Amino acid sequence: MLTRRKFLRTSAATGLAATAPGLFAPAIAQGARIRIGYVSPQSGPLAGFAESDSYNIASFLATEVGQNFQVIVKDSQSDPNRAAAVAKELIVNDEINLMVVASTPETTNPVATTCEAEGMPVISTKAPWQPWFIGQQGNPGDPASWKPFDFAFHYFWGLEDVIAVFLNMWNQLDTNKQVGGLFPNDGDGNAWGDPNVGVGPGFAAQGYSLTDPGRYQNLTDDFTAQINAFKAANCDIVTGVVIPPDFTTFRNQSLQQGFNPKVITVAKAILFPQSVEALGEAGHNLSSEVWWSAQHPFKSSLTGQSCADLAADYTAKSGRPWTQPIGFVHSLFEVASNVMGRVEDVTDAEAVAAAIAATDMDTMVGKVAWNGAGVPPFAATNVCKTPLVGGQWRRKDDDTFDLVIVDNQTAPEIPAAGQMEALA
Repeated sequence: MLTRRKFLRTSAATGLAATAPGLFAPAIAQGARIRIGYVSPQSGPLAGFAESDSYNIASFLATEVGQNFQVIVKDSQSDPNRAAAVAKELIVNDEINLMVVASTPETTNPVATTCEAEGMPVISTKAPWQPWFIGQQGNPGDPASWKPFDFAFHYFWGLEDVIAVFLNMWNQLDTNKQVGGLFPNDGDGNAWGDPNVGVGPGFAAQGYSLTDPGRYQNLTDDFTAQINAFKAANCDIVTGVVIPPDFTTFRNQSLQQGFNPKVITVAKAILFPQSVEALGEAGHNLSSEVWWSAQHPFKSSLTGQSCADLAADYTAKSGRPWTQPIGFVHSLFEVASNVMGRVEDVTDAEAVAAAIAATDMDTMVGKVAWNGAGVPPFAATNVCKTPLVGGQWRRKDDDTFDLVIVDNQTAPEIPAAGQMEALA
């Protein structure tokens, strides 16, 4: 089969350079626009991650540079098989020049794998780097066989960062250091719960003991087995990486069954204000990782907006509170436009991949540079890390919630605004 990579090696670009403001003048046909494919979970249980997509894309296209682009959007429906299928459609049918993808390994991994096979440059984010990189290897259990990718590039934080942030938050409280783990049978859950390279060994290094009842299926309706296991282990802390509807089920069933630990710190499930508000009083003082907030000290390379500006603009235009994905989706289009502005021929996939690899820029989520900083050698050419802090949801008198940063030890440039508090 003639892959896109092989085809591009034998095809010459045609057309004149489309003039654009500033330094942006890649080679495209007269009057044409650079085509970006974008895949995210706009429906299904992961839809909260894509809530700001339409706002972010419209904002990007309204910029001076954004007018040089066409963004073709596909919904993964929170399903890995569909994510792979729509990625193939974008490459083959829509003839995109660059793929961008966001939101959990169930979307990023199949899209990146498809792009790598087809020779399509792809930039992904909003998934910890270990599930993304290791999950795409032919033999995830054999590090000696792991190979770098030619076309797939990812930026986000890693499990080592979330372990540090969670421990920093827990160490602010008096607990028995018994931790219950909620790990589903998906890309995130299998990575986080791995006994060798997951979160357990990192917790153990600081004296915390993890009780892992085993994998459960997403969208389960009964967490009695997990609750009983946590009760038996006298867990003061519950952690995990849980989709929003499952965490709501777990939290409500825990209260019904008399299990109310001192700390619940979970990833993914409570990133979004609406997920916490749905819990009412039971949402107060739940804690999680914070990848982006209105308080982060970064600004956009596209618009000059600060994080506070972007958050306020989103709320003004949508009528909804800001959410963490807003900053990262904005940054995807910052990076994409920066990359394509440094490529003479946007139809040359290998040149686009080389431009991605050479990226070194400040964005709405901090510096993005695939320079190997803080990343093991096997992933150094494909993974860039962004900062992570810890936050806690505080319920206000009007029943809405504020996300308060309570730990910034791993990223002191991001201001903290409070201390960790135990659940009521």
